[in-house]
Amino acid sequence: MYAVVDIETTGGSARLERITEIAVYIYDGKSIVDEYSTLVNPERNIPYFITALTGISNEMVEDAPKFFEVAKKIVEITEGNIFVAHNARFDYSFIRQEFSMLGYNFKRPLLDTVSLSRKLLPGHKSYSLGNLCKDLGIEIRGRHRASGDALATVRLMELLLEKDREQNNGGLVKNRKASKLHPALDMQKITELPEEPGIYYFHNDSGEIIYVGKSRNLYQRVNTHLSNNTSSREMEMRSLIADISWERTGSELVALLLESAEIKTRKPLFNRAQRRTGFRWGIYSFTDENGYIRFEYRNVNDDVIPLALFSSKENVRAKLDQVITQYNLCQKLCGMYETAGQCFHRQVSLCRGACCGEEEPRSYNERALQALDEFVFRERNFFIIDRGRDTEERSAVKIVNGKYAGYGYFNINDVGFGLTAIHDCIGNARDNRDIQVIIKGYLKNHSVEKIIDF
Repeated sequence: MYAVVDIETTGGSARLERITEIAVYIYDGKSIVDEYSTLVNPERNIPYFITALTGISNEMVEDAPKFFEVAKKIVEITEGNIFVAHNARFDYSFIRQEFSMLGYNFKRPLLDTVSLSRKLLPGHKSYSLGNLCKDLGIEIRGRHRASGDALATVRLMELLLEKDREQNNGGLVKNRKASKLHPALDMQKITELPEEPGIYYFHNDSGEIIYVGKSRNLYQRVNTHLSNNTSSREMEMRSLIADISWERTGSELVALLLESAEIKTRKPLFNRAQRRTGFRWGIYSFTDENGYIRFEYRNVNDDVIPLALFSSKENVRAKLDQVITQYNLCQKLCGMYETAGQCFHRQVSLCRGACCGEEEPRSYNERALQALDEFVFRERNFFIIDRGRDTEERSAVKIVNGKYAGYGYFNINDVGFGLTAIHDCIGNARDNRDIQVIIKGYLKNHSVEKIIDF
């Protein structure tokens, strides 16, 4: 059975906006067997451009029920059914957010008619509901109204089911992949997975951990594994999964760090050697016998942690060239010009002569220290503060002298007059090259709540 859903909202963000209308049609694959639709008072202003699009005004919803008043009906009518919508993640995220504000975890299996249409009905210029229905001759009575769009989605589902049967897929009616799961796997446990960041463990029938993974959404990621037919290795692993356990982390960064540590410690059967990062070249620094701060580049290993990591020799050399030019450093002392005498830049008066002792270490090192500051972690002590596992909790990742020292969680109410609570929550951990890649990469590509130096 399918619960075909459409909603109208005050805007595009499930976290910030609210539902103004909802329609649900229960479709058994042949006909509509039940339906429900209602305007919803969003308890906030409906912007003018939304009213212009949907026709739903503040006056129309003034006396409509609030979401909490229709929540029970929505739970009952969708119970045991597959949640279907055109761009299903949009509608589903809004409904889940509304229920979350009521303290209820709303979960239903999803079916997205956009992705199904792309697969079963290829060749259309646009897969928006309006354009697709126009191409297919499906009339929409009430575009951008929940009931009209939901009813059109039902008609689209009829075509998709017919096309699916013609192609002998059976994928919409029967989940053939589920028959290949381990008989001991408790499917109820799958529904209990949170849609939050964390790590998950797959166990065989002896309780042994055979795989460790991380995700920003544990529920979605585990379900992807359980329906993955892309490789023989994935199917082999899936057939051995007799149990699943997980740990919420709140922060995706903490999930990455915990996953890396667990893989190294437990060495699960289906985890390859720690994920290949692609970072095989590093920049290193040392002080030579004459007192000069020097740089060099080489292939990375687990013994010495580099200042920075790069995916290719060309990239690491390009970075060093940039540092040499910006801080007027010596090519030879940066490992970019092998010679027993002067570097090339000295010969053309671009180097001040550290390579041949004409510039003393103290003067040269002032600029070399500035160059070292290009590499954020150098000798720096700070906390990376990010989301916790609930609203009053935060996660903290500790960096000491540029090296990872561990992570932990603290209550925001315990931090009033200093950083003691944050320091005390940190569990000791070991730094390594993979951890450095994770942290530096995460800070480069993601935002965190704050960074606190200490």
